[in-house]
Parts: sequence; structure tokens; C-alpha cells
Amino acid sequence: MQTIKRESETGYSLRRQHQFQVGDRVETCNHCLGTVVRLDRDEVGVFVVARLDILPGEFAYDPWDLEKIK
Repeated sequence: MQTIKRESETGYSLRRQHQFQVGDRVETCNHCLGTVVRLDRDEVGVFVVARLDILPGEFAYDPWDLEKIK
């Protein structure tokens, strides 16, 4: 099994995951638009759950795979 190295939760990684709030409009890494519906944590770390405009359902993303839209 291969271990995935992630940044420690101090620096950029921590700032990145806290920049999102429920209701924020976001763009995914493949340019889909959506809205943040919740922030959650599992054994790997924090993830953002978003509802995309073009697809039904909710999808989980790593914080660094989303860009906040102003």
C-alpha cells in the first residue's frame, strides 16, 4: 500500500481548509460550479461537500481541489 504524504495541518493546508464556509460558491478543478453544503472530517483530513449546479447529488472534495468564487 502506498502512503500519501500531505502537508501538516499548520501553514497553507490549514488556511486553505478554513477559507470555505457553508453557502460559498465554488469552482471545482474541472471547472464545474457549485455551492458548499458542509465541511466534514474523516481519518484522512478535512473535506468539503458541494452540490454542483449541473449534477444532482452532493460531492466531496479536498479543499485544494476547489476555488472560492467571489
